[in-house]
Amino acid sequence: MSIGIIIGNRDFFPDSLVEKARIEIIDVFAKLNLKPILLDSNDTKLGGVETFKEAQKCAELFKAHREEMMGILVLLPNFGDEKGVADTLKLANLNVPVLIQAYPDDLNKMNVVNRRDSWCGKISVCNNLYQYGIKYTLTSQHVSSPSSENFQKDLLDFVAVCRVVKGLRNVRIGAIGARPGAFNTVRYSEKILQRNGITVTTFDLSEILGRANKLATDDAKVKQHLESINAYAPKGRTPNEAMLQIARLDVVLKEIMEENVLDATAIQCWTSLQQNYGCNVCTSMSIMSENMLPSACEVDVTGTLSMYAMQLASGSPSALVDWNNNYADDENKCVLFHCGNWAKSFLPDIQISTAPILGTTVGVENTYGALDGRTPAMPLTYGRISTDDPQGIIKAYIGEGELTNDPLNTFGNRAVAQIPDLQELMKYVCRNGFEHHVVMNASKTAGILEEALGNYMGWEVYKH
Repeated sequence: MSIGIIIGNRDFFPDSLVEKARIEIIDVFAKLNLKPILLDSNDTKLGGVETFKEAQKCAELFKAHREEMMGILVLLPNFGDEKGVADTLKLANLNVPVLIQAYPDDLNKMNVVNRRDSWCGKISVCNNLYQYGIKYTLTSQHVSSPSSENFQKDLLDFVAVCRVVKGLRNVRIGAIGARPGAFNTVRYSEKILQRNGITVTTFDLSEILGRANKLATDDAKVKQHLESINAYAPKGRTPNEAMLQIARLDVVLKEIMEENVLDATAIQCWTSLQQNYGCNVCTSMSIMSENMLPSACEVDVTGTLSMYAMQLASGSPSALVDWNNNYADDENKCVLFHCGNWAKSFLPDIQISTAPILGTTVGVENTYGALDGRTPAMPLTYGRISTDDPQGIIKAYIGEGELTNDPLNTFGNRAVAQIPDLQELMKYVCRNGFEHHVVMNASKTAGILEEALGNYMGWEVYKH
C-alpha cells in the first residue's frame, strides 16, 4: 500500500521540526508495512513543501507514482504553508483520499525554537482545501503525534478508506442471468452505477448452463473443482451426481470471471437454476465470497456491490442476508437468513445440503448445493448500497452491532443479530425504499464506510 506524504513547512517556524517529522513518519510507515512516497530531504528544504516550486516538485513525484498511490497524508510538524499543501494536491490531480495530520505542542516547549502552532495551521490547510474543492479526512483528535496509538489507528482506518474508494471506482460486476420475475426489490440502475465508475457486465444464464452441460464428468477441470469443493465443505447427504453438477457449474463460473476480469458476481437462482439445471449455486457462491470475490443471489447487483465495499473496508469476506425474522419479543434482535450461500468464515459447522423452502416448489432433490450452518457470536457491521432511480443517486445505510449465540432452531444459513435501536433502523429501511437484502461483515468498519462512501464517493449515507 503506497501513500504519498506532504510535509508542510512555514519559513518562520523551526526547520528542525520538519526534519524530525520526516524521520518519525518513515519509521511509522515501516512499522505498519506501508510504503511512503515523499520528497527526499535534498529535493527541497529538508523534504518539506512551502513554496510553489516545491509544490511542483512534490506534485511531479506523486504523478510519477500515480498508478500505485492510494492516498495522501499531509503532515504538519509546524503551522505549515496552506497554499503549498493545496497547490501540491491541485497540481498532482490524483483524486485520491487525503488525511490531514497536525502535531501537538508541548506545554513545556512553547518557546520560539520549539513552538509548532500546528493546531491553528491545520484549520488553515483545511480551509484552503475546502476552497479548492479537494476532499479530505480528519484524524480522530485534532492534533496527534505520528507515534501515538490514536494516530496509527487513524492511519490504518484511512488506508481502508483508500482501499474502498479505489476499489469502488474500478469495480467490475457480472450480472449472470435475469432478475427473478418476482423480485422487483433487486432492480437497480446500470447507468447510475456506471457514472460512478462501477461497470456491470451481463450474461445470459442459458449460455452458462449450456457450457456447464457440455463438460464431461471425467474432464480434468471438473475433477479438480470437485476436489476443491469436497475440501471446502462436507458433502453430507449430497449425491455424487449432484456434486458433479455443482462442480461443472463452478468450472464455468470461474472461467467467466477470469475471461471478463470480474471482481464480483450476482447470479440468478430462484428458480431457473433448479428447474433447468437441477442444483443450487450456493456452494460456488460461498467459495467465491470466501476468496474475496463476492457473489450475491437473485441478481442483486447492488447487494454484491455492498459486499465488495465491506470486504474492502475490513479485509474479510461479506455475506448477503435477508432481514428475515423477529427474535421472540426482543426489539433489538432479529434473525438473519439465506438459503445457504454465506462465506465459510461465517459457518464453522458448514455442510452442503438442500434448500427446503425452495424445494417445496421445485423439488428438494433439485436444490442440492445450498449450505447449512449457523453463524456464532462475532462483531457485526451491516449495510446496504442502493441506486435510487427517482432521485438519480446512489444511497446507503450502514451500522454496527453484534452477532450472538442466542438459540435458533431452524435450517439454512442463519444468525441472530443484536442491533441498538433496531426498530428505528427498520423504519428507516422501509421508509426509504431499501431492499430486504442487507450485507453483514464480521468487523467494526461503519466509520470507514461512512467516510469512503459519503465523503469521497459522494453518496447519500445514513449511519445508524
